[in-house]
Amino acid sequence: MRRIGIIGAGLCDEATAKTAEKIGRMVVERGGILYCGGLGGVMEAAAKGACEAGGITVGVLPGAKASDANPYIKVPVVTGMGHARNVVLVRSCEALIAVSGSHGTLSEIALALKMWKPVIGLDTWPNIADVHYVQTPEEAVEKAFHLLP
Repeated sequence: MRRIGIIGAGLCDEATAKTAEKIGRMVVERGGILYCGGLGGVMEAAAKGACEAGGITVGVLPGAKASDANPYIKVPVVTGMGHARNVVLVRSCEALIAVSGSHGTLSEIALALKMWKPVIGLDTWPNIADVHYVQTPEEAVEKAFHLLP
């Protein structure tokens, strides 16, 4: 099974949540395991979509308690590392899809590019060299799977 990460805003509006949920569902439908930061916003919405599609969800948590994970995380990875957990998340994935997001997402994008991981961007930080920008959730998932090693 392929390991696809979704990174993005910890707090998001309903439209962004629907986009993330659709991506999570489609990752699972393509046979992938969904990885995320395990908390709210884009992470929770993507995990919800993946769960509802019967998939495996892995949440790489910043804190020291598995109970911090959103209710759709099936496999919590408790790191106690704070923001440094971004390295564990990125290293664990074969490709990452960035949806919306703030500085934490930017750090994950940078780490992924530094580790030569494909990054697909949808309504996220613009104009970053080597990010594959797309316009729809369908394009994001298609591109992620297409770019897998």
